[in-house]
Amino acid sequence: MTTSIDYTDAANWLAYDVDHIWHPYTNVCKPSPVFPVVAAEGVMIELADGRRLVDGMASWWAAIHGYNQPVLNQAIETQLKSMSHIMFGGLTHEPAVRLAETLINITADSLQHVFLADSGSVSVEVAMKMALQYQLARGNKNKTRLLSFRNAYHGDTFGAMSVCDPVNGMHSLFQGVLAQHYFADAPICNEQGQADNFEDFENLIRRQHNEIAAVILEPMVQGAGGMRMYCADYLHKVRALCDELNVLLILDEIATGFGRTGKLFAYEHAGIRPDILCLGKALTGGYMTLAATLTSRHIAETIGGGEPGNLMHGPTFMANPLACSVASASINLLLASPWQARIDRIEKQMRAELQRCQELSAVKNVRVMGAIGVVELQCEIDMHWIQPRFVELGVWLRPFNNLIYIMPPYIIETEQLSKITSAIFTVVTELSVSK
Repeated sequence: MTTSIDYTDAANWLAYDVDHIWHPYTNVCKPSPVFPVVAAEGVMIELADGRRLVDGMASWWAAIHGYNQPVLNQAIETQLKSMSHIMFGGLTHEPAVRLAETLINITADSLQHVFLADSGSVSVEVAMKMALQYQLARGNKNKTRLLSFRNAYHGDTFGAMSVCDPVNGMHSLFQGVLAQHYFADAPICNEQGQADNFEDFENLIRRQHNEIAAVILEPMVQGAGGMRMYCADYLHKVRALCDELNVLLILDEIATGFGRTGKLFAYEHAGIRPDILCLGKALTGGYMTLAATLTSRHIAETIGGGEPGNLMHGPTFMANPLACSVASASINLLLASPWQARIDRIEKQMRAELQRCQELSAVKNVRVMGAIGVVELQCEIDMHWIQPRFVELGVWLRPFNNLIYIMPPYIIETEQLSKITSAIFTVVTELSVSK
């Protein structure tokens, strides 16, 4: 049966949304509240009822320049006049070449080949295929498994799910049907910045390295698996062991890339180079879906010399010209900005303003790295209560499990960030009183 919605009243299309649209990680029988957005500008989100919210999420960490950015708008408008999309099989175009050149210039010197995918999860799938095809081409037929970490998160597609936390992660439901890989304990570091539990990883990789094609991890910060932060020393030791044991190192910088941790890429904290690098989210400044998987000439040519030789992946919308154009514009805008100073200011402010939450009974831990601030609670969050409460306080945050966190656009002003940290303190105080 066809329906006709009166879109002049947001309540009408919001009701249709509730009845028919499946939002991420939600139960259609008991849906979490959703809020109708009509516009976004800078770091402000405007709701249909006129309320304006300070965005602390950068649209899941992607909109680093904020919304409705004139330079990025212009990049898309200019590209739209020539072509919005063209298949990448047998064809190429200037926006893809420009973006590849930019990515090669700003990442580790060893990374010389770029595969342009259409989402972060797909970039991880491609990275896994690269690692497996590389080992097969070298005659290492037993190297068919990966080594990941507990509390890891690498995406929602099946290959990516198989290297996410196998027990406590959001994908544990599928554990029985996913490919089986190895998992080391999540990295832990001491106050001196030294790896505290590296023996677990070392023992596992030494014991199973003949089966392991690659190690995959999120450098410095584990994202959706728990927002856990660790030290550069751990990364440095992982790189050394991978070199020693002929295991590739895949770094998933989908969340941490493009300045989020205070370095342009998080692996720079440890002074290491990945064999394969996954990028996404902030790649286009939050404008369009696009991801990239970069690797070395050695790996690419080894795959090319093996059987079948071709890298067996080809998304329909890979290297979309609009996405490539806005990605290049976003990277150039970032590099031309005082982004390091902005991240430093955000980090210092969050450290100072979130620390008072540590004294509240509902709080387990407060931690900050770069433009990432986390308040970990003692108990899991009731999303049906906490999301509307933050909206009442004029901010947009999207907590999960027992974590309230901030990953704002880099252009956020001091007063705007204070409004977010004050809202967190208010909510956590209310939680503490209610216990």
